[in-house]
Amino acid sequence: MSDFIEKQIELKAPQSRVWQALTDYRQFGAWFRVELVGPFIEGKTTRGRNSSCGNEKMIMEFSVRKIEAESFFSYTWHPYAVRTDVDYSKEPSTLVEFRLAPKAGGTLLSVRESGFDAIPAHRRDEAFRMHEVGWAAQLGNIETYVTSHSEALRA
Repeated sequence: MSDFIEKQIELKAPQSRVWQALTDYRQFGAWFRVELVGPFIEGKTTRGRNSSCGNEKMIMEFSVRKIEAESFFSYTWHPYAVRTDVDYSKEPSTLVEFRLAPKAGGTLLSVRESGFDAIPAHRRDEAFRMHEVGWAAQLGNIETYVTSHSEALRA
């Protein structure tokens, strides 16, 4: 098993549009299926309830590490923290990094999640396996979102 997951997708949308979908917490929540209560701010944590069917009790936390306008966005979180009776806050987190680059006709979006080697051994393999599948699905979700919502949400 690797310590990281990497995925890429070419999106038929301008880089600025993909950036909005990725870093505006309301838009991120729409395609990522989480009801976030606040914006992404470097050095701050935002949280929200998972809105996907069957996982509504799961609270997700995103601790934003770095935001570089329209090119890089990163956060840490506790991977596959799905049990509501477990306190994951004392476990190491993984780092999620999104990179955007212009591509003919759209944007190349890359995501890398690293740090699985530090996850407790009893749940490391399952977390990695679920996120490997999950990132493929999330990239499909953002593709659907940016191509079907050509304009950003307005406050």
